[in-house]
Amino acid sequence: MKRWNGWGDDAVELDLPAEAMQFLQQRLGAGVAPVDATLEQACAGIPASRLSPHRLVDTTLETRLRNSLGQSLPDWLKLRSGQVGTVTDGVAFPESGEQVRELLDYARDCGVAIIPLGGGTSVVGHLTVPEGQQPVLTVNLSRLCQLINLDREAQLATFGAGVLGPDLEAQLRAHGYTLGHFPQSFEYSTLGGWVVTRSSGQQSLRYGRIEQLFAGGTVETPRGTLQIATFPASAAGTDLREMVLGSEGRLGILTEATVRVSPLPQREEFHAVFFPTWEQAHDAVRALAQAKLPLSMLRLANPIETLTTLTMAGHVRLIGLLETYLGWRGCNEQKCLLMLVPADRAIPWPTPCVVHCALPGATRAWP
Repeated sequence: MKRWNGWGDDAVELDLPAEAMQFLQQRLGAGVAPVDATLEQACAGIPASRLSPHRLVDTTLETRLRNSLGQSLPDWLKLRSGQVGTVTDGVAFPESGEQVRELLDYARDCGVAIIPLGGGTSVVGHLTVPEGQQPVLTVNLSRLCQLINLDREAQLATFGAGVLGPDLEAQLRAHGYTLGHFPQSFEYSTLGGWVVTRSSGQQSLRYGRIEQLFAGGTVETPRGTLQIATFPASAAGTDLREMVLGSEGRLGILTEATVRVSPLPQREEFHAVFFPTWEQAHDAVRALAQAKLPLSMLRLANPIETLTTLTMAGHVRLIGLLETYLGWRGCNEQKCLLMLVPADRAIPWPTPCVVHCALPGATRAWP
């Protein structure tokens, strides 16, 4: 089960390597371990729900707490301290567009505000329940997660908007396709969340940002159902997709999304390139982007990010050998790491790979 007060699955425990802990202490200073509140303590301060009973609405304290906050630092501090503040009055888990429609009608009739919830990975605070007299209902879309239709000819796939990234890719991969959209929150964020927040994946250079992948869908609004048909292009009228993209749930609740998919490539190669300075790295990335080479990813880290990446990776002996080699090649304290992936060989599920390149000013190595 997803952790109630932090990122990840509560069945997975991962201890930082001693070297990583030492690095953090050097950078941030000695810390004092907080005394975390228990789930029971956090729930104890939650007031009773203000919602009228409804067959689809769960008003238990734990469910309300687990669905009221995102993954920002302020949210984590609230949860870890047990001082969670205002939480939603109830949570619904609709299993169809019709049930979403029913919940919207219920909210309208009872004067209830609605907050749509996908994976709950938000760091911008839009899941925060506002203080006030109006009851709040959170609509959790996690049960709208099926592959509804796959059009092989048009390479379009329609999913329930609550499908998580790994589940989406697994369902497509079974048919030989990929969406290729991998934001940093990939494991716990949803397709609908990507659309309504204008998400950008780490391989968007090849597959496109979500606005290029989103082809249409279904939105349940307070005034009725909005069907956005898929079409390749039009020279007339307003593009309704643009109204949904980045809307953050203001227009209604996206229940189905149709996206453009691609056949699975046959192999992958992730390449890492080191540059002596930020200026050289910056110029190289600009040259690569302007050359419009067939790449799926260009990801550049500044010197601090590069140092953090290498230190937190563990493998002290191997990293030490790499650092020595890079020093011989002129890449020292100000070195920058560039990750790139050729588009014709890129597939999901990145894995460690050979590190090499022949760009001017770059260093190649084999860790």
